[in-house]
Amino acid sequence: MKVIRFIFTLGSFFSSHRWVFSSSNALVKPGARVAAAIELLEELDAHWQQGGRTPTDVALAQYYRQRRFIGSKDRREISRQVYGVLRHDAQLEWWLKRSGRVRSPRGMVLGGLVFLDSLSLLQLGDLFNGDLYCPDHLSAEETGWAQVHAGQPLPHADMPEPVELNYPGWMQSALQDVFGDQLSIAVAALNAEASVDLRVNTLKATRQQVIASLRKEEMEPVPTPFATDGVRLEKREALIAMQAFRDGWFEIQDEGSQLVAEMVKARPGEVGIDFCAGAGGKTLALSARMENRGRILACDIAAARLKQMTPRLGRAGVSIVKTRILKSERDSYLKQHVASADWVLLDVPCSSTGLWRRSPDLKRRTSQRELEEVTKQQRQIADNAARLVKPGGRLVYATCSILRQENEDQVDRFLATHPEFSAQPVNLPTAKDETAPFLKLFPHQHETDGFFGAVLVKGTA
Repeated sequence: MKVIRFIFTLGSFFSSHRWVFSSSNALVKPGARVAAAIELLEELDAHWQQGGRTPTDVALAQYYRQRRFIGSKDRREISRQVYGVLRHDAQLEWWLKRSGRVRSPRGMVLGGLVFLDSLSLLQLGDLFNGDLYCPDHLSAEETGWAQVHAGQPLPHADMPEPVELNYPGWMQSALQDVFGDQLSIAVAALNAEASVDLRVNTLKATRQQVIASLRKEEMEPVPTPFATDGVRLEKREALIAMQAFRDGWFEIQDEGSQLVAEMVKARPGEVGIDFCAGAGGKTLALSARMENRGRILACDIAAARLKQMTPRLGRAGVSIVKTRILKSERDSYLKQHVASADWVLLDVPCSSTGLWRRSPDLKRRTSQRELEEVTKQQRQIADNAARLVKPGGRLVYATCSILRQENEDQVDRFLATHPEFSAQPVNLPTAKDETAPFLKLFPHQHETDGFFGAVLVKGTA
């Protein structure tokens, strides 16, 4: 997954803050789960207000890693409450402000319990009981607010459309341009919980073998509808503890991301460059497509993310990848690779609007200024990466964004300034028209994250 590339190391993120648990007995009380959700949102709010960019899923993983005594059921409930607040952030904040209350993590969690879980005042009192590890008693103001709003639906006729649909108001025109009269359906799908998709590592196993191994663990896997090596689970499971995962049989990867890798059409023996490789999800998929024959140069300016690829390559049995940390997209190291690649994949930094169902916090944290900055960065990366493609080779531009500014508009600009390239139709079974000019994936149509892809072919010499 790629968010706008500001990577925050979590090593000390939680180290200086109090914990709501200190023993394995703490989670016997349901109120402790509520207290954990409030504390997590407090820490995340403080982090984001200071300019941090850590996604929610990473923060939760770190939180649980430092509290291994928290059981799986408790983790699911804490995560459910946190994500419930983040998915309905705009609506819950609207209800607080309507009553003259100041937004706070405690108020947002209380709002989630009232509006999303429909808890009664008696049930709320059982959770906010002031016991050890539980939240303090509800104040008179909180009690009155909960009593007034109990049983009311979350949407309200007075809510502006961006609030009712939980998306940033400044994006309204851009989203309307993409979805038209399908806007409410499309945004609702972007706000829903995502499935868990896996990519089978065909260097070590078949899809049938992976499905069989998951069924032995009493899971319910099904093949993904579009990606040829994908497997889908409808709910989260403890996958990384499985022997099949440790043996490198599969990676966790959204079907949309798998389809971007398929779009490259990498073949055995080719020379390829994954220009914005990140932690290597698509690099691994491309290596399997190439049957571990040929060469891939995986580059990125984010050293921490690129270093995460090394153990993944070893687990997957991949030996054709060389990694390189770049100082910038104009790094002098790239001069020796000019016109050398059969293909270059540009999975560029973006607004990550296509990932809202996995990281709903992005809706609140992405600004119009950041979008302007990242579109400039996308242009610079494409211009510099174009020289690496050899005549007849393919430049594959991809984002996990749904916005035209980052997708069609960028491709149009690139083609206008690089006449040696031409767009090639994308031949993937994701639309009725199998020769669509671009790959465009949306949750409400394909049940994947939102992705865009274009294949740009460099003319022969």
